[in-house]
Amino acid sequence: MLELVGAFKHYRQGSRLIEAVRGVDMRVDPGEFVGIMGPSGSGKSTLMHLMGGLDTPTSGSALFEGKNLASMSDAERTILRRTRLGVIFQFFNLLPTLSAEENVALPLILRGERRLSALRLANSVLERVNLGSRGRHLPEEMSGGEMQRVAIARALVLKPAAVLCDEPTGNLDSENTEQILTLLGDLPKSEKCAVVMVTHDASAGARTDRLVRIRDGKIAGEEYPQQAAVRA
Repeated sequence: MLELVGAFKHYRQGSRLIEAVRGVDMRVDPGEFVGIMGPSGSGKSTLMHLMGGLDTPTSGSALFEGKNLASMSDAERTILRRTRLGVIFQFFNLLPTLSAEENVALPLILRGERRLSALRLANSVLERVNLGSRGRHLPEEMSGGEMQRVAIARALVLKPAAVLCDEPTGNLDSENTEQILTLLGDLPKSEKCAVVMVTHDASAGARTDRLVRIRDGKIAGEEYPQQAAVRA
């Protein structure tokens, strides 16, 4: 479903050439919960951005359902993210003047859904993330864990084939982190989608089916935490 083939990503920083991703081959299949873990500056977020069409490789390929993302226009990649990909960020990216239900409904409205229909669908997804009673609340009236669940609901409302998460628990306390990781871990089964989570947290990485370790822009190794837990 999501695939990188010989992917390189280079940036210019003044006169310096930054090699963020260096020759990565990686595939994520439907129903997988995959973690990408590495130290700061290792290239893990860049890797996720390439998979989601938020950026394109300098060389090599980034494929989604067999389609080369680099061959699409910016508009086509935007439509893809609005219809087939859900993206969840560390800082929630909720619009502060919109209620929880309006934030979740926004992708549907941008797609052309009628407002009332979009709000009904938004509230049904908020129910699934245990926020059915918070739909009319503004982000400033919600806890960090609640705002992250709103962001997850917004990613799920379009029924995406894959959900990409960039440090989704980075701003949360331990209780809310546990709730979010449980919710993300259930998505491959309940929503039949692939989940890719970038993290620097070893305990979060241990919740994934497959953990890909990144160092200096390259894959340094892979682990299968859930298989190891069953054997233990």
